[in-house]
Amino acid sequence: MSKLSPADYQSVHQCFAAAAAAFPDRPFLNILPETASVYGIDAGEISYGDMNGRVEQRRDAYRAAGFGPGLRVGLLLENRPAFFEHWLALNAEGVSVVPINPDLRLAEQEYLICHSEMALVVALPVRHEELRKAASAAAHEVPVIGPDDAIPAATVEVAPWDGPMPRWEAALLYTSGTTGLPKGCVLSNTYFLRSGIEYLGFSGYVAMTEEGERMLTPLPLFHMNAMAVSTMAMLMLGGCLTFLDRFHPRSWWASVRESRATVVHYLGVMPAMLMSAPESPEDREHLVRFGFGAGVDRLLHAPFEERFGFPLIEAWGMTETGNSGAIIASHEPRHVGTNCFGRPGNNVLVHIVDDEGREVGVGQPGELLVRSAHADPRFGFFDRYLKNEEATAEAWEGGWFHTGDIVSQNEDGTMVFVDRKKNVIRRSGENIAAVEVEVALNRHPAIQTAAVAAVPDPVRGDEVFGMIVLDEAAPADPAALAEEITIWALGQLAYYKPPGYIAFVKELPLTPTNKIKRGDLKEVVMTLFEGQNFHDVRHLKKRQGAK
Repeated sequence: MSKLSPADYQSVHQCFAAAAAAFPDRPFLNILPETASVYGIDAGEISYGDMNGRVEQRRDAYRAAGFGPGLRVGLLLENRPAFFEHWLALNAEGVSVVPINPDLRLAEQEYLICHSEMALVVALPVRHEELRKAASAAAHEVPVIGPDDAIPAATVEVAPWDGPMPRWEAALLYTSGTTGLPKGCVLSNTYFLRSGIEYLGFSGYVAMTEEGERMLTPLPLFHMNAMAVSTMAMLMLGGCLTFLDRFHPRSWWASVRESRATVVHYLGVMPAMLMSAPESPEDREHLVRFGFGAGVDRLLHAPFEERFGFPLIEAWGMTETGNSGAIIASHEPRHVGTNCFGRPGNNVLVHIVDDEGREVGVGQPGELLVRSAHADPRFGFFDRYLKNEEATAEAWEGGWFHTGDIVSQNEDGTMVFVDRKKNVIRRSGENIAAVEVEVALNRHPAIQTAAVAAVPDPVRGDEVFGMIVLDEAAPADPAALAEEITIWALGQLAYYKPPGYIAFVKELPLTPTNKIKRGDLKEVVMTLFEGQNFHDVRHLKKRQGAK
């Protein structure tokens, strides 16, 4: 692509500039009419050369306003082309960006603005008033401007980033904060560059070429998957990115065909929703070679691939690890239908340990510990949690990153996801993965969504408590429905796994990224349990054949 190899790039902007020089006429972004209508922008393709011109104009404006290394700028621009214009321009000047989830509201915005100490917020005009209120409430007055407004002079004075440019902070991404306030993951240029390099280093089903790959993703740019994995891989190939505003099940396949996507990225909920649609002669009328994602329902994995004609490649990764710590099921055996996410490659080293830190045997569940195979165990991983040295040290105890994920390893070295470490319910000596129970319950036709947590049981240690949001209004006989759901679940799971208690609720505690907020869930469950606000269905949980 250029005289430099990807490993020689110093920054995200350098990588983009090399692609723009090598492929000025190739499409960089593709905006579909549906997305354009939602955003109120023009549909069509934006070439690398065109985007480079826009980036350079923004860069000149930021430089003239005094923005440079050591500053952070918040971006609330959704999946719009303007996000790339500002991000790449700021990166060229050594400024870090803080992508802001548009679903955040006042208290959450206040925390982000204060914690990150951003020097400017570039946001959609409709969000300006609430962002200014949040900044005022945080006692951190910061200019809030629109994507096309003049750049005000930088007034925040900070020390420049330390060390060479690849080590400079390129972005600050916040985790979901399932057990407390969100942690700010400091991500360097190296983190982003390695995410692209590692993706292109994967082989097998996910091997890509420089001959015009086209990637479609509905995932948000405030997540590492879209911002680091998708974007960096396409930049290094001179490929085309089609970003949707969000996942639209009814128009998904039309978007796939119209975008001419060769690769799609997915979340686990997407295949289930797509499989629920009636079969169509157009199911295989697309150019997709593979899907890349995580969390597909194991019972739907094989049927999806058979119906739509391409593999769903399950992978494991976190914001903290980027692609430098990723594990991907891109080679056979993939063990489809078992929650397998592949075998560790040459990029990453792994340990699976019990609660005492001892390595577990084959087939035994334990916490996944990872580190880079590079001489520096943190190479390509996140730099640190901002203003949280204690959490950073705890995460890297013993020189390994403690993921908090429970996994097991097969005889052939492939790995299977079990659950998050803190989501395991232990009932009568049996470990029950909350996610497994939730996935099963969510397949029931009356259930919109469900979450489970442990409550104390004097005999069994823990019992499973299920919070269920129904698809429709409250049933005439909720007790009867609770029993019907339990009987149905007993046909899906081992007798001890379904909920022993069920509470019907209007909503679940969710993070801004619509994940179950586990810390809050446990508190809500205990409140319902102690208040006797549930249906007791424990009498139905019997071994098969037991009276």
